Amino acid sequence: MSDQDAFERVLASLYDAMLDDALWPATSALIDDACGLQGNALFIGEGPQDDVRVTAAGLGTYYRGERRGDLDRTYLEVYHPIDESIPRLRQLPDSRVVHITDLYTAEELKTSRTYNEGGRLATMQDSLRVRLDGPSDSHITWQTTDPVSGDGWGSAQLGMIQALLPHIRQFVRVRQALAEAEALRASVTSLLVNARIGVIHLDWRGRIMEANDRARDLLRQGDGVVGLDGMLSAPRSADQARLDRLVADALPTSGAAVVSGSMPLSRPSGLPPLVVHVKPVDARQRAAGAERVAALVLITEPGHGTPIDPALVSAALGLTKTEGRIAAWVAEGRTVREIAGLTGQTEGTVRWHLHTIYHKHDLAGQVALVRLVLAAVRVA
Repeated sequence: MSDQDAFERVLASLYDAMLDDALWPATSALIDDACGLQGNALFIGEGPQDDVRVTAAGLGTYYRGERRGDLDRTYLEVYHPIDESIPRLRQLPDSRVVHITDLYTAEELKTSRTYNEGGRLATMQDSLRVRLDGPSDSHITWQTTDPVSGDGWGSAQLGMIQALLPHIRQFVRVRQALAEAEALRASVTSLLVNARIGVIHLDWRGRIMEANDRARDLLRQGDGVVGLDGMLSAPRSADQARLDRLVADALPTSGAAVVSGSMPLSRPSGLPPLVVHVKPVDARQRAAGAERVAALVLITEPGHGTPIDPALVSAALGLTKTEGRIAAWVAEGRTVREIAGLTGQTEGTVRWHLHTIYHKHDLAGQVALVRLVLAAVRVA
């Protein structure tokens, strides 16, 4: 198998594993084969820069597809607190691959328990490490084991590792978006019922086939993304070319390997940008009730779904208890239909409450209400 074939097999497996945790071990094993590794470890941290908790279920250390949670526990409990390399790793530029020995001083290579004991235990004394910037200020650490050959690192191996970095980052981006929407392990079809994330199915021409309620609301509002003549479009021309390229790269029309990608979409309202993820849908996923779907689009909104205290909103904006609750839910990204279901009221009644709120504060609509609520909560 050529290096290009191996690379494309890894990409296809990565895109499958974005939706299904159970496929990550096989993907990790393909990475080992393509890069000539005994194993590799992928960690995602949030918060403090030395926090390396595994925040996405199923990731961690794998050797040829076999989960090695014992090594993760030993490192995190015994060696991480005394690992001299961590501060240097966190200072590395994004995507710079370094040899493990470059993260220790000459003296530390002789005395470090982490390098000498832990590295020998995990077969990582000749390993490579790389730090990647992750979504929402998270940070990604990817570490290889020693090479299988035992003869050091060849240029082809290093080239393959470097080529995979943006795709590993993209894998994490999409998984994080799905995790926040409580949609990990969802199928292409079942994602359409998720109310926490915008979901759109595209055909092989890039035309919109289906969209869930959240995506339809976003397209109708036109604040960052619109549906124009059946195509996904951005209201700002500066974003349109990038969005077109993102969609084209994920569609199997050029003969080149399909690629998943993400981008922010600025919003004329001034609200935080939307984030759009586009991933190819392979034959196996299409067979599960989505036979003609060529690409899956996920649209996330920073802050969408984050709980907001209704009492705080009522007090800050002079609203009734019911109005404050509805305003908070709108700011969390809930639709009129969802709010009606939560309150037991009709959609017409919810809209009546919204218009009352608009009148009290001279607002033009939901976008203006969201901005007002978020500003009031920040001030409070």
